[in-house]
Amino acid sequence: MKDFRYNEMMVHVPLCTHKEPNNVLIISSDAAPLVAEVQKHIDDISCDVISADANALREVEDNKYDVVISELEHDAAVLAHISRVLNEEGLVVLPVSPLKNVDENSTTFSILGKYAKIVMPFRSGGCTTAVLASKEYHPTADIILNRADLLDSLEYYNSDIHPASFAMGNDVRKNYKGIIKN
Repeated sequence: MKDFRYNEMMVHVPLCTHKEPNNVLIISSDAAPLVAEVQKHIDDISCDVISADANALREVEDNKYDVVISELEHDAAVLAHISRVLNEEGLVVLPVSPLKNVDENSTTFSILGKYAKIVMPFRSGGCTTAVLASKEYHPTADIILNRADLLDSLEYYNSDIHPASFAMGNDVRKNYKGIIKN
């Protein structure tokens, strides 16, 4: 279930990880709550939206985006297109199955690992799980605390929640050993 926690985590985790997120692409059939979260940043961030449609993604310009927030059903082709539209420091976040679905998530994480240096699942609010795949920035080592702490009117996200959302138990670490790249 998407709620304020989901929307805040899907937007602010990547925007507070990337050093200079100027161009954001949101791929969603219900982008308004995500766009509203992007607009809470005081930085001058350009935000484009396309529908959750693989055909629309094919038309997006190469190397244009710093951050992609995708709710598009993903397979190898979709993930390749997302990587194509990200620039050399880009990162993507997308919802994934609960971490107990090791086989399904391992496939997604492995594909993302072909394009990104870092592939890490995180709790995206409530009981939902997402993954952040980054070509350059580490979500717990490179958090921009100043940006995270300057955000007003948030109900859930803060600079303490950000790194804590990436904490995983030993069972998860064991199940995803060699697949999660951190």
